[in-house]
Amino acid sequence: MASVLLTGAASGIGRATAQAFLADGWTVHATDIDTDGLAELAEMGCHTAAMDVTDDDAVETAVERIETESGGIDCLVNNAGYGQMGPVEDVPIERMRAQFDVNYWGAIRCTKAVLPGMRDRGGGTIVNVASVMGQVASPGWGAYAGSKHALEGTSDALRVEVAQQEIDVVLVEPAWVQTGFAAGVHERLAGFDRTGCYEWLYDALEGSAMVSGGPLSITPERVADRIVSIADSSDPDARYTVGLGAWAILHSRVLPQSIRDYTQRLVFGRRGGGER
Repeated sequence: MASVLLTGAASGIGRATAQAFLADGWTVHATDIDTDGLAELAEMGCHTAAMDVTDDDAVETAVERIETESGGIDCLVNNAGYGQMGPVEDVPIERMRAQFDVNYWGAIRCTKAVLPGMRDRGGGTIVNVASVMGQVASPGWGAYAGSKHALEGTSDALRVEVAQQEIDVVLVEPAWVQTGFAAGVHERLAGFDRTGCYEWLYDALEGSAMVSGGPLSITPERVADRIVSIADSSDPDARYTVGLGAWAILHSRVLPQSIRDYTQRLVFGRRGGGER
């Protein structure tokens, strides 16, 4: 039976993906720093464990244990992540480092840990849950978008490096997903000083639709189904967008950058009561 290691499985996309893999007949190793959220998955039949993706030793120990118990890892889903919003000038450097340590370095740690075993087994699949923000950034999303841009760039390099080892590296790029992501964003907008000239941006970020996506948001199950179909494929594409919102944002890249910048200033300025 094929085996998958999933990070950030306690809620949202991770939980839905664990359930989808389980329904598809996989042996599911669901991990998260939040062990309370894993209890229900354990009852469903997942193998669950605490794992902090920012801890080198914790990642290596978990991977070694899973490889011993399951005979190897056929698929790694790097899903652990969160959003630190705010103007680049205002977000403290330590918060930016923490953002990258989870969203980018966490995925890299896990990837490095599973690659030798996948190579020895003759192949495997690494799915990196990125975001449309990994290609098209918006004001207020600088730290988050930066971490996802880094993940996209490294994934593109890695995909070619391991292709001859029969290892697939695939990016999944949703936009807004109906999870607790927006609530976490609002919590992390507190606790640091705000520069007055960015009031319009804070107003926009604290509005529900700008972060949650409103009617353009999709269910985590849609993302989960895409991830499982990638893992089941013998020849997946390099990247997949999920949802109309993601498709529209990515295709906005055909516009000149000056027009995209002007449009974003207009949209955010209106939401904040006019440009300052």
